[in-house]
Order: sequence, then C-alpha cells, then structure tokens
Amino acid sequence: MKNLFLLTIMILALVVSSCGSKRQAKKGGLQGDISISGAFALYPLAVKWADEFQNLHPGVRIDISAGGAGKGMTDVLANVVDLGMVSREIYPPETERGALAFAVAKDAVVATVNVKNPDFENLMKTGLTREAAIKLWITAEYKTWGQITGSTNTGAVHVYTRSDACGAAETWALWMGKKQEDLTGTGVFGDPGLATAIQKDILGIGLNNISYVYDETSRKPNPGMVPLPIDVDNNGYLDPAELFYDTKDDVIKAIAEDRYPSPPARDLYLVSKGTPTKPAVVEFIKYILTDGQKHNIPAGYISLPNEKLQKGLIELKIGE
Repeated sequence: MKNLFLLTIMILALVVSSCGSKRQAKKGGLQGDISISGAFALYPLAVKWADEFQNLHPGVRIDISAGGAGKGMTDVLANVVDLGMVSREIYPPETERGALAFAVAKDAVVATVNVKNPDFENLMKTGLTREAAIKLWITAEYKTWGQITGSTNTGAVHVYTRSDACGAAETWALWMGKKQEDLTGTGVFGDPGLATAIQKDILGIGLNNISYVYDETSRKPNPGMVPLPIDVDNNGYLDPAELFYDTKDDVIKAIAEDRYPSPPARDLYLVSKGTPTKPAVVEFIKYILTDGQKHNIPAGYISLPNEKLQKGLIELKIGE
C-alpha cells in the first residue's frame, strides 16, 4: 500500500512537472509587438495573416492600421511602424533611404460605376478603353457618358479619384503612362470612401482595389456598384475573353492568368526600413512568405510565384 502511494505521488509529480514545462515553453515562446500601417489594398489580407500568426504565437501582438500606401511608406521610413503596406512599386529615393520591400501578394485596381448608370447597357458592351480612361482622368475631355460608349447619351460624367497618396491611384495612373498627381476628378479619401461615392452617385465613375468592389461572402459586386470591364484589345467592344468580372473569383483567375493588364494589376508589398532584426517581425514575414500564402486566394488575392517568395526569404536571411 505504501509503495502504491509513493508510485501515485511520483506520477502526479511527473504530470505537474510536464504541465509546468509546457506552460513555461508557451511563456518562453516568440514574444513582441509588431506595428503595421499603409495601403488599404493589403489591409484585409494583412489582418488575416496577423490573426493566424497570433494564434500560432500568442505572445505576439500585431497592430494594423490602413491609411494609404503613402502613409505606410512615410511611417516605416520614419521608424513610426515596423512595416509599411505598399500597393505600388518602390521608388529609388525610397530605396536610398533604406526601404526594403517584400512582395507578398498580387491584386488589381478596376474602374467602378453605379449599377443605375444612365448608359449602363452600353457600358457593359463597350467597356473602358485606355484612350477613354485618359480622356476621363487625365485630359478631362470626356464630359458625357455618350462620349465613352459612342451613344447619344448626354448624361454628365462625374469622375472620382483618390485624395490620399495611395498605390491604387498611382497604379491606375501608371496604366495610362502617368502618375497619381496627374489624375483629375473629385478626390475621395480611401478605398471605402471612394466605393461609397460611386454607390451614391449614378453618374459617377471611380477606381477601386478589387477587395472593396466585391462582397467577401457572396463574391459578387457590392450593392449599388459594379466593375467596368477594360476593353483590353481596344476594338470598341467587349469580347467574351474580356468578360470575367461576375465574381471576385473570376477576376482573381484572370489576374493570375495575365488576362487583366498589369498595371492596373500589381504586386503588393510589406516594406521595412533596412533588414528586419526584431525576431517577431522576422518570423511574421517568414510566415507570410511561406504558410501564409495559403490565405491569399480565399481572401481574394493572388499568391506570388515561388521565385519572388524565395527572394524575400533570402533578404531576411541577410540579417540573421
């Protein structure tokens, strides 16, 4: 009986010791805070990555705020945040100041119109040519919807653009061979704001990242707005091969297959100032470039080719 009692005590001691070791291991796991700001385009996916990473590493706290690619770049170069979300290519002056970009996903900017547009049927037949886009956002020559579609519709066109320094407007302008500051139209802050403007204005035409055009559950366009297809071959009407906007999944597939022009399709980046050294930041980027890529397509983004992901991992190893 005494031996049985001693054996029970020993087993309990081992169990307690084992539990204590597990608790200690969890407590001694990856720790730290990560701060991120920047592009609205990358924000939904970054939140998904952060949630999953914090589930894996409860000792890590990640704070994310959207405010435009320009803010993300400014914040990270000023050491205000650990990482900036940037939805455009990185400029040489930014690289010279220490900006190190990690390509993490791909998406696209699309033109958007109200579903009650007075020339809606013709718009869905002709689409938007690059020439028409230039005459809307750059030279402001087009004043009516009939000028876009070739119809007799004299309804006025209300052109919208972004008021904040952002990758969406920069990428849209780049498609037309220009820069964001060359765009004309009524400026609206942020992707959500611009989407709302189009939903409220039946005469409006704007531009949005695809994540703010489609509903995440139904994968259909959000109420009141639709993407305006691009007439890629510029032949004056939309061919069957150019009609892939019914659902978010259709658009994603077209972007992945390079059937949508690039720009306005583009890579999305996380940017650090110099090679990251904080363990939590390094591990978070590693996660995004490896296991985190499985969340891209379900979240409405495109995963990157392996060579781009490997390039990012090599950049991380420099600081190890």
